[in-house]
Amino acid sequence: MVRVARTVIVRSIKLPKKVLRVFVELEGMYRNMVEQLTMYAVRNNIRSFTRLKALKYREMRRLYPHLPSHYVYTACQDASMRAKSFLRLKKLGLAERDYPEVKKVSIWLDGHLWKPNGYISIKIATHKGWVTVDFEPHKQYWKYVNKGWRLVSEAKFKFDRKNRQLIIYLTFVKEIKEYEPKGYLSIDVNENNVTILINGTTFLFETNTEKLVLGYYYRRKKIQEKYDKLYGKKSRVKRKAMMKLKEMKKKLDIRWKIANLIVRTAHEKQYAIVLEKLSKRVSNNMIKRIKDKQLRHRIFQASFKGVQRAIEEKAKELGVPVIYVNPKNTSKLCPIHTAPIIYNNGSRVGKCSKSGELWHRDVVACWNLLFKALRDDGSYAPSPVGHNLDGRLVPLASTATHDPIVIPKSLWARWNPLGATINLYKFIGMNI
Repeated sequence: MVRVARTVIVRSIKLPKKVLRVFVELEGMYRNMVEQLTMYAVRNNIRSFTRLKALKYREMRRLYPHLPSHYVYTACQDASMRAKSFLRLKKLGLAERDYPEVKKVSIWLDGHLWKPNGYISIKIATHKGWVTVDFEPHKQYWKYVNKGWRLVSEAKFKFDRKNRQLIIYLTFVKEIKEYEPKGYLSIDVNENNVTILINGTTFLFETNTEKLVLGYYYRRKKIQEKYDKLYGKKSRVKRKAMMKLKEMKKKLDIRWKIANLIVRTAHEKQYAIVLEKLSKRVSNNMIKRIKDKQLRHRIFQASFKGVQRAIEEKAKELGVPVIYVNPKNTSKLCPIHTAPIIYNNGSRVGKCSKSGELWHRDVVACWNLLFKALRDDGSYAPSPVGHNLDGRLVPLASTATHDPIVIPKSLWARWNPLGATINLYKFIGMNI
């Protein structure tokens, strides 16, 4: 059984003026506590929540006697995490100040400070007593409520003064059992595509990450040059202009859509997912010998492990097993003859040094990942298109290039399942 947790963000309805005043006061007191506790923790090199609470609990209770006592507990948790993060950065020489600055505050709530009030409202303990807050449910919220997910006792909320609302963070958990896989779906993650092998057919889903990264790289550079001349390097105007860029949002959108498509396909066929076991600092290892600054930036922004994490998180929701295998030489050896493949002039198509067979680099990687999963597991997946060679299932040898079926981003990024995407791809191909 795997315990899966998911956080859902909901917004309250517009707060009445009396309720608004209560939360303004509550936020002010909580912010003051977090600031004092964070400064004290950094000054005394304290990283532990329990130690910080033992030293400062009584003092905070004397300063804020009307506030429910458990706000001191949650403020100590918040402050200890901030102090721990700041002290780590300071040790690495990455901290710009001697003490951290508390800019944004989310108020942490434990089981004593809030409770559900039906499905569309909650009650929050304040210095003025319990306050009922109604919120606006959405599709994602009802998905977790109606599918057996359990609401945990911890929550958070932020105060949005401009819109007179609370932004509430609710966490749901569920125990999910992984099924016994009937086969394998191997995945190779690259900068500009994600390639999968399923039942002997390879599909290459274009992500165009290079264009996205370079586009935002030049946009940021243009904004910096413009505002540095007018306002200086640390201007608020420049910071606001940079915040309007949506690079991370677009990357996350691509990441979760491709993960959703792959995991649902694996779940429908009851297959396990096979991924490369990448090192913790895979990007650092890849750029060791690269001097081109732009290429180094692209590799860091490609986030190979980020795509894998998205696939793994989606897999947990549906109970899809995920297997990690050693990626060594997966794109360098012929799956049929285990001979080196020769690539010339940066081409993604290489030739087997033994038989002269042509292989696409991503197709090779997917087949070799599949074979590694089969060997480690000691069983065989449903037979892909191929024959048995030395006790292994392999693709048919051919003088033709083993090319993947390329699916453009405009087709797969529509939240369609794999079958519908392939049919649409064939339909468009027939009309060209």
